[in-house]
Amino acid sequence: MKINPVYRQETKVSARSFRLPLVILVCNSVLALAGLLDMYFMVSQVKATAEIQYSGFLSLYLFVAAIEFTMLLLIVPALTAGSISGERERQTLNLLLTTPMTAGDIVAGKLTASLSTVFLLIISSFPILSLVFIYGGVTAADIAMVLFCFSSTALLASCIGLCCSCVFKKTTMATAVSYCVMAVLVFGTFALSSFISSFGKAPGQRGSSGTGPCWLLLGNPAASFAMIIKKQVGGSRTVPVLLTLPYGMTEYGWVMISMTVQILMAVLCLWIAVRRVNPRRKKGWKM
Repeated sequence: MKINPVYRQETKVSARSFRLPLVILVCNSVLALAGLLDMYFMVSQVKATAEIQYSGFLSLYLFVAAIEFTMLLLIVPALTAGSISGERERQTLNLLLTTPMTAGDIVAGKLTASLSTVFLLIISSFPILSLVFIYGGVTAADIAMVLFCFSSTALLASCIGLCCSCVFKKTTMATAVSYCVMAVLVFGTFALSSFISSFGKAPGQRGSSGTGPCWLLLGNPAASFAMIIKKQVGGSRTVPVLLTLPYGMTEYGWVMISMTVQILMAVLCLWIAVRRVNPRRKKGWKM
């Protein structure tokens, strides 16, 4: 089987460096510490009150999953933001372009190398998420759905970082723009949806008056994660009120549509990245 040369080289460098095991160690240590502390406080409360509230044990699952999702949003863009811009800074991109590899091969190799690291981090955290099986309330299918959400979020964040790395020549600028784009997707769409929803309410009316703001959040990975948690854990406190679904649509149905939109956005970012790396593109404005 033919292996992408860029992917092979990147995986060799990553396996020989100390950064990969350090990132996995730090991330899983944070998750394990958060999970064990949450279990300790819950057991201490049971000993003090002599009452067992199994619904409270779901907070362990919610807490650990939320921390891991936040770390993905913070770590993944930085892994790919320097992929192509770093080659430019080291003046090795032109050498790659003189090889038989196409621009698509270079971008695909950089992406798969970064995703392999992210997926290794996601899979290694599975035992920590499985701590909730001690008390029950969450099935293996629920955790699989969360891991699928993590994977789609990692793919979108990686493609955004890679696209910024191809558009901007400096790694610092590419990293900053990739984080800004992720902030707009996560916080900007929530703010815009809440702003639009507020105009559709009558004075004194509660809740959402329509489903328009719901469609604005299809590209928001945090909205997909919140909807999954709402379906699994329950309770309106886990997801904003503005996520009112259209009549007849289930939570998982909306999540699948949202993940499809996010995958399409990732494909668009890859197409832009390939166009920017391709040396045969027409000359235009430069970054």
